[in-house]
Amino acid sequence: MTVKNASGVQVPDDLAQVGFVYGAYGVAGWVRIRPFSEDADALLRVKTWWLDKPGVHDVDVKHSKMHGGDVVAQIIGITDRNVAEALKGAAVSIPRSRFPVLSDDEFYWADLIGLEVENLQGEHLGTVSDMMSNGPQSILRITPAATAEAVPEDAAQERLIPFVDAYVIKVDKAAKKIIVDWGLDY
Repeated sequence: MTVKNASGVQVPDDLAQVGFVYGAYGVAGWVRIRPFSEDADALLRVKTWWLDKPGVHDVDVKHSKMHGGDVVAQIIGITDRNVAEALKGAAVSIPRSRFPVLSDDEFYWADLIGLEVENLQGEHLGTVSDMMSNGPQSILRITPAATAEAVPEDAAQERLIPFVDAYVIKVDKAAKKIIVDWGLDY
C-alpha cells in the first residue's frame, strides 16, 4: 500500500528510519546526519531521502560523505545554513527496498526493534523498544514485559544490553526472538 503526503507525493510504504538530522554543516546549507549504522551505506548510496520535518517529504541528495561518525550531505534546494538548521531533529528515512544486502550475521536496527528477548534460562526479559550506540557498539534497549502483579514502584527497569557476541547468542528474525546471555538480576 502506498500513501500520499499532503502535497500528493506518493510515500513509499517500506520507509525505514536510518538516522536523523543532527544539525547544519558549514554555511552553504549542508546538513549533518547522525546515522543508525557505523558505515551508513544506505544513506551514502541512496540519492532520495525522506524527511519528516515539517511533514513527510522527499529530498534529493546532491552530495553525501562520511565526516567523523556522521554523514554530511548537500540537499538540492537547500543553500542556506538557517534552512539546514531548521531541519535539526528530522528523521531521515529511505525505502527498505533500497537497503544494501547484509550478510547472515548482520542486522539493521529496524529489524531488531519489536523482537522479544529471552535469556538462556528461557526467562522473558522484554521487547526491544529501541537501539542506540555508545560508539564502539550498538545497544539493545529492552522494555520489560508488563506483569499483572507489578505496581509502578516495583515495575522492572529498562534493560540496556550491548549488541555483542558475548551477550547476544542468537537473533531469530523468523521467530521474532533474540536469545541473550543476560540474567534477570543484571
